[in-house]
Order: sequence, then structure tokens, then C-alpha cells
Amino acid sequence: MPDDTARTKPEKIRCDACPVMCYIADGKAGACDRYANHGGELVRLDPLTVIQSGAQAVAFLHDDAQAQDWDGDVIQGDRTFVTAVGAGTTYPDYKPAPFIVSQDVDGVDMVTVVTEGIFSYCGVKVKIDTDRHIGHERAVVRVDGEAIGHVMTSEYGSKMLSLGGVEHLTGGSKKEGRVTCDALLQLCNREAVTMTIDGGAELVVQAGQPPVINGQPEKLMRVGCGSATIGMFAKQWEPHVDEVIVVDDHITGVLTEHEAGKQLGMRPSGIKINGRRSTPGRYFQVAEPGTGWGGTDVEDPLTILRPADPKLAWPGLRLLMVSTTGEQWAYFTLDDDLCPEPAEITPPLLQSCERIAENCEPSLCSVLFMGGAGGSLRAGVTENPVRLTHSVKDALTYVSCGGAEAYVWPGGGITFMADVMEMPTNSFGYVPTPALVAPIEFTLRADDYAALGGHVDHVKPVDQVLNPDIRKVLPTGGPDPHTRQHHRWSHARKGRS
Repeated sequence: MPDDTARTKPEKIRCDACPVMCYIADGKAGACDRYANHGGELVRLDPLTVIQSGAQAVAFLHDDAQAQDWDGDVIQGDRTFVTAVGAGTTYPDYKPAPFIVSQDVDGVDMVTVVTEGIFSYCGVKVKIDTDRHIGHERAVVRVDGEAIGHVMTSEYGSKMLSLGGVEHLTGGSKKEGRVTCDALLQLCNREAVTMTIDGGAELVVQAGQPPVINGQPEKLMRVGCGSATIGMFAKQWEPHVDEVIVVDDHITGVLTEHEAGKQLGMRPSGIKINGRRSTPGRYFQVAEPGTGWGGTDVEDPLTILRPADPKLAWPGLRLLMVSTTGEQWAYFTLDDDLCPEPAEITPPLLQSCERIAENCEPSLCSVLFMGGAGGSLRAGVTENPVRLTHSVKDALTYVSCGGAEAYVWPGGGITFMADVMEMPTNSFGYVPTPALVAPIEFTLRADDYAALGGHVDHVKPVDQVLNPDIRKVLPTGGPDPHTRQHHRWSHARKGRS
């Protein structure tokens, strides 16, 4: 008789770390790749991550005497800080946070509550340092054809994107939610994402790297608008040229009309340009937005010129045209018909163009994670969640995200933003609901935590939390010696339930 017991498949275990509630077979991982079944035990695949120094554990001070003794070091650089990266979640929400860690900070008993949050209400704000036109405000941003966000209002020298959010994660089709979640995860983990903008450009965005626009990597962000550039360099130009036009999609500047040129006693040149005149020497809408000179569609700068005024212009007039990054420039002199003719630029003027470029900062992409810490997450900190919100607003509780300082928005709730470049690598995960899994830490004085109604029975000294499997990284902002360091059970990633 065959042995029926030999045919029995190992029983699956149920993971309750998120609403998907996977059944996971032995040696396999759940749908999120974050939890696995190891011999019937549910294990977290990624190790808990600590910042070995540079901890953001702030010694919150309540009276003037302590404040006078404080040296202003909010970083507390000599402290080991337990982040929520690899900690696990509180789902199904009634559980205390996975790690509630106590630590002495300069004689003050501090508690850090460490938990990964499941964020359906989350997204990223992307800052792209460029003058190039990437798309009109409110244009839809797509990945793999699916809408994942939109273009926001531009900022000085930068274009802005708002990506993700609950409407894209859960409010559209299943594919839209999946693509949005995947794009957010890659961006937050500092990976490159290719996206297109309706009616605009194709972009490759990666935190901490230059943007790639229509296949061309950007190098510099502008030194200022055309008017500001004139204000900065007018004195350097005045001895060597009769007119300078700084081409810019926002405000194109004309030196001799500009107040800077007037105060230097420069003679009106009679050079006229297209566009809508604002104040003297400042013009709007000289051309259409584009990827040419100064974020316009201009490839030949002479196309923005109108016929020169014969009452003011003169043959031999020296004209420099330059972009706001100094990367494009052209030098002309007027012939007898007052038409610009190309001429060899002089060394002082060439040096001025190089100085514009020198004063431009490198073009980079910045990615800020933004999420709302809801009631279920707060319940992992205290049995009375609203008290945590009040404590944060009263600056008694310090909020961090993977050890990085978080900006908490005013108003109700705990809506926060954090720079992914300040966090350890691979700080983010996902669950296929879809939602991102992000670390969040709450640090406060031990007596304040008790007054909060916190889970004081679950507090552990930091020494009891540290073990050989923990991933250790350098201080925030420094190099991370580990990329994706595998946990000893990471072989389980090769299979799923």
C-alpha cells in the first residue's frame, strides 16, 4: 500500500501583514515579496535597518533650563537609530507597532515607535531641474500608457510633477493601479522610470540623477530668468558689448532697456524683439515653450528679433544673445542695413557665457514621498490615536521616514513628506491591493509616550532589538554601504504562493 502521508503537501500558512491575506506554501514568498513561509513560520524577508550613527532621535526639551544646556544638535549623530525599514506592519491594525524601542539620549529616556505603514493615500512630488518644456500644466503623465499623475505648476528653474495618489491607485482600472504602484515604488527606491506627458516630452526620472528629456540628459538648471541674468551680469557686459538679449521662456531680458543697463549709462540700442512687454527690458511670450534656447522652441535666436529701429541702432552695433544656462550663445554685429551678421565672439564675452554656466547648479531629479498616516497606523502607537496627532502638532513627537526628517503638513491628520535620497536604499515595498509600504517612526520622551496612552508594555531597550541580521547603514545623507542586502531567508523570493 502506498504511503498516503508521503503525498500530503505541506500546509500553507496565512499571512496577515496586509489586506491581501496570502496563503503561502513552505519556501515561498507572498505576493508582496516581503513575507515568506520558512518551515511553517512567517518571516520578514528584509532585515530591520538601523542607522548606525546620525540618528534622528531628538531630545525634546520642555523647560528653559534644559534648553540652555542643549547644544543644538538635533541629529544626535552618535546614536544608533532604529528605522522602520524591514520592521513589518500593524495590520490588521489592532496590534502594537512591531518595534517600540527605548534609548537614553543625553540622560533623557526616549522612545521610538517603529512601523511600516500601508499607504493607499500616497504619492510622490517630483522636482525636475530644467527650463525645457516637458508639458503644459495639468497635462497627464503616463507610464506604459496608464495615467499615473499630472504636471504641476512650475517653480523657479524647475518643472514639477504630482504622481500617484489614491485616485490612480484605486480609482481607475486594475492596470492603472498596478502601473501606478510599480512606478511609485521604483521612484521611491531611487530607480529610473520612463514616462510620457500628453502633448509633451518623454522623460526618464530617477532621484538624484539628471533628467533625460527626449533622449537628452540635462546638465544645468538656469541661473535665473532672463531679467535676473541681466541683473547679475550687466556690469560684466557693459564694457564689451552694446546689447545683450537673454532668451528665456519666462522673462526674456534686453540689457539696454533693463534698469540695470540704464543705471550703467548704456545707450539705447534700438534692437527690438517679439513678445509682450512687461516692464522695461522684460518681455513675456517671445516664443513658444520648447526644448531650445531658455526653454523656448527657438533654435535660431535671430527668429525672435524684429527690425531694428533706425533712429537708435547703428552699423557695427555689437549684439550678444545667450540662454539662461549659458549653454547657447551667439554673437553678431549689425551691418550697414542694420541686419545682424555673425561675428567672432570676444574673449571677455565668451568668459561671461562660461560664467553663466558656472553659476548654474547641476540639473537633478528630486523625489519626495508623501503620505497620510491614518488611524490604523496610529493605533500601533497608542490606544487613543488622536493623541498621537495632537502630540505631533504640539512638537512633542518627532516624525521621521526611514530615519529621514519628515515635513508634516499643517491642518488635520499626519500628512508628511520626506526626501527619498535621505533614506536608506530600498526603504519602500508594496502590497498588491495596490499600495506602497513605507517606513515611519515616531520619537518622543518616554514620559510623554506613557501620557499618550502608548503601548508601554511592548517597549524594549534598543540593545534587545539589535541582532546580527540587522542591516546597518551610515548616517542619513552619507553613502549606503548596502544596496539590497539579502536576509538569510531571501531564497524564498524565488517562488510565490
